[in-house]
Amino acid sequence: MGSWQARLTSSILRQTFKPLLARAGGAKSARRVMNVELTPPTPFGVRIRTAVEGGIRGEWVEPSKRPAWGHLLYLHGGGYFTCSPRTHRAITTAFAKAGLRVFAPSYRLAPEHPFPAALDDAVASFRSVREAAGGPLAIGGDSAGGGLSLATMLKLRELGEPLPARAVLFSPFTDLTGSGPSRQANDGRCAMFRGVGMEWVVLGYAGSESELRNPLVSPLFADLAGLPPLLIHAGADETLLDDSTRLAERARAAGVDVSLKIWSSVPHVWQLFHHVIPEGGRSIAEAVEFLKAMLA
Repeated sequence: MGSWQARLTSSILRQTFKPLLARAGGAKSARRVMNVELTPPTPFGVRIRTAVEGGIRGEWVEPSKRPAWGHLLYLHGGGYFTCSPRTHRAITTAFAKAGLRVFAPSYRLAPEHPFPAALDDAVASFRSVREAAGGPLAIGGDSAGGGLSLATMLKLRELGEPLPARAVLFSPFTDLTGSGPSRQANDGRCAMFRGVGMEWVVLGYAGSESELRNPLVSPLFADLAGLPPLLIHAGADETLLDDSTRLAERARAAGVDVSLKIWSSVPHVWQLFHHVIPEGGRSIAEAVEFLKAMLA
């Protein structure tokens, strides 16, 4: 059983956020529900500055009192249609406080900019950060940002370019077809999403139903061979749970080193609430230790 803080936060979200999002019915109204900045004060020893990498605006979140031991390109979630580097500072500042130099790009959002706009921006940002890093570089993201992290690695592999050393995926959105049994099984338990009713999200990003199984849109259906070690954290009650568990199964079958952990009672991307939910801090700490191994 998860902590009382996780159970309480999930209950509050289930009674407030979840019905509001279910009634949204489109990007404009859903953005008003989701685009909330859960940004605590910037931790001591962390500096945030706006920047452009690969022609893509974003922000560097980095240690200000000590040298960084590694670099991380972090892609925020938000269903490909909302959120920003600012909304996800709770996560990026936690990584920076742990000693990572993090670039979070403000990639283009659907439906105004459907696939492959976000992927093109992520690849351009990765190339620029790779050149600037001069050392260990990882990629990471949550929800749609987790799926986009996988798509970025697949695109880099296709182009014959160097891949990141490791990848951190928090509740990744990997199957835009919604074929996983957890979409229905966890419909009532998930703190944030219904199993159905947001088809406009996936179609707004993919552009058409025919693209939903494109491996660069739904990385679950990709050949995952050759990817770097993956850390995947997901909540047991999420409608997107199978996006993680099936990804782990397919990646292991392809010879990829996978560390999968399923957490009890937590909401989707609970790492955003790490100042309230102790499991959030523990998840980020485990991700930091996973990334430190890329120095070996």
